Amino acid sequence: MKTQLPSGRSQPRFSGIATFLRVPRATDVAGSGAALDWALFGVPFDGGVTFRPGARFGPRAVREASQYIKPYSIEQRVHVAERLSLADAGDAPVSPYSCEQTSRMVTEFACGLGDPATTRLLAVGGDHSVAYANIRATWQRRGRPAGGLALVHFDAHMDTVDEVWGERYGHASPFRRAIEDGCVDAKAMISIGIRGSLNTPDDLAFAKDHGVTVVTMDDWRRTGAQTLAAFLARVRGRETYLSFDVDAVDPAFCPGTGTPVCGGFSSAEALGIVRALRGEGAAPILPLVGADIVEVLPDRDPAGITSMFAAQLMLEVLALSA
Repeated sequence: MKTQLPSGRSQPRFSGIATFLRVPRATDVAGSGAALDWALFGVPFDGGVTFRPGARFGPRAVREASQYIKPYSIEQRVHVAERLSLADAGDAPVSPYSCEQTSRMVTEFACGLGDPATTRLLAVGGDHSVAYANIRATWQRRGRPAGGLALVHFDAHMDTVDEVWGERYGHASPFRRAIEDGCVDAKAMISIGIRGSLNTPDDLAFAKDHGVTVVTMDDWRRTGAQTLAAFLARVRGRETYLSFDVDAVDPAFCPGTGTPVCGGFSSAEALGIVRALRGEGAAPILPLVGADIVEVLPDRDPAGITSMFAAQLMLEVLALSA
């Protein structure tokens, strides 16, 4: 067993200190000498939002919801605790009044987790602005690969706007900054679930002009699965980052989010698409090197169903790499 989890039969899941998926705290495993495969951490920041605030409480809510998530993925046939060494590194430091300062702080924090050569980073937000910091940290830890990382992005929005009200590091801009900085290869990026309304069609121009594969919800209903399969074949073997904004899911299933858009995936559809990234063989087809799950808004989340989805998604993302 690579990750020692408390037994749900001897320690009830509603007891003890909550960590993501009940994994050990990073401080408790630091002296064990074991290599850490994934560092899980929260980013309690929502200073980059343009509509509903409250995602700063997302990491706490997802930790709580994840207490009921078991370590075996039925669909992927993977027991993550047996195959992966996992630890909860706590929450990254943030500056509630500054997106740019928070980005620097989170990148510095993430760069110091585990062994850069072997430890991958899974960040739980927080608003989507935190993705840029974790992408940048991942890119740096992977040796700053020329051309940048491949990126699989689930979202109702492109998040490639240059600036909003003068803010260039908010939740509308993380992938614009990551592409400009060379952390992400736009031609090896796919955005899935895009829908709704825009201020102007120019909001899509940057992504399309730089070669991002854009899959709207209408596209997905028609040819999305084939487009994704072609994309995966094209980037096969490239180090890949996964970013999942829960507003990719329809608000009927994930109401607890800051910028909800009708007409999205069901929770079952979204989880199924993520699992499909594994491919048909026993070994994963994508070398997943980092990920984030963002925009959970607990105070808009009746019965905690959005947090529950995010917690289940954590397990499935980890299983992709096992």
